[in-house]
Amino acid sequence: MTPARQGPLTGKDQEAIEAFLLDRGAGGMPHPGGTLLEHLQRVRRLLAEWGADPEVQAAGLCHATYGTDGFAPALLPLTDRASLVALIGEKAEAWVYLYASCDRATVYPRLDGNAAVAFRDRFTGREYSPSPDDLRTFLEITAANELDVLTHNAELAEQHGPELYRFLKRTGPLLSPAAQDAVARQLG
Repeated sequence: MTPARQGPLTGKDQEAIEAFLLDRGAGGMPHPGGTLLEHLQRVRRLLAEWGADPEVQAAGLCHATYGTDGFAPALLPLTDRASLVALIGEKAEAWVYLYASCDRATVYPRLDGNAAVAFRDRFTGREYSPSPDDLRTFLEITAANELDVLTHNAELAEQHGPELYRFLKRTGPLLSPAAQDAVARQLG
């Protein structure tokens, strides 16, 4: 879903999600900028600043629940996806899965700003085309995640910043104007 211009994730919902993440160890898991929980909170805040709707914010807050292609530790096994669905809803959980399942080495080179892409699921090996709205949400979470990581790790910023800028610039038409501006300010 294209991030809609709505309010932030409600305090009650955010507290429940953060309690879930804490219960699964995110508060003690090292990550650039502190802990995984702190990173997840910052990603959610960036998405909120960019005007993302509460479902997108919830997905951003949980984006590493199943691990990612760039961060292997998982807080929840894929066999227990129903637990996350119960907490954040089907749509937000589907975005978390989409983010976690991305085979970056295969998918990133294919992303060029068009809403149609052959997306490879790293868990199953299956290729399919996500909907344009799902792809936009995936990229919005990707931009928020990567900008936060590079903000908190100078070595990664130096090593991957220029390549990440080219990638996000290339996908720009699928990012919200606020995300495009943040990418240009931080990496341009």
